[in-house]
Amino acid sequence: MQMRRAFYIGRFQPFHLGHYSVITSIARDVDELVIGIGSAQKSHEATNPFTAGERVMMIRHALRDTDITHYAIPIEDLQRNAVWVSHIVSMTPPFDMVYSNNPLVIRLFEEAGIEVHQPPMYHRDGYSGREIRRRIIAGEDWKHLVPPAVIDIIEDIDGVERLRQVSRTDID
Repeated sequence: MQMRRAFYIGRFQPFHLGHYSVITSIARDVDELVIGIGSAQKSHEATNPFTAGERVMMIRHALRDTDITHYAIPIEDLQRNAVWVSHIVSMTPPFDMVYSNNPLVIRLFEEAGIEVHQPPMYHRDGYSGREIRRRIIAGEDWKHLVPPAVIDIIEDIDGVERLRQVSRTDID
């Protein structure tokens, strides 16, 4: 029997329970999962507060108690969609299929002849990085939206204060 390895990409700013649910769902269909950490070069911004290394830690620690064989690979943005798939392929272990709900990602991989599956979305309205970052900045409850390991990492790196600080402006 041939091993099946899939690719799934996200920014994971931060890694949340929606990501966790999608990954555990994908893992039921494949032997290994390559998790692409998109926009890896970005950090310390309101929409991208965490570094690629911090996001690797979030994923690794959140999935520690699962039996999911995975590789979390930081992938920097490439502003040329025509060669994006070949960039991904050059940065990751080989994979047989892609899981995504992003229309552009689906199109680019399909044009490259790579099988694409659309995973079920898990409470997309509540489990979104944008909503979690908004709640953190506003001082609202956010911890129930992320795995406990992610809370620990955000607290260890003083991520709440970082996000609040990088979200401020110098305009009165």
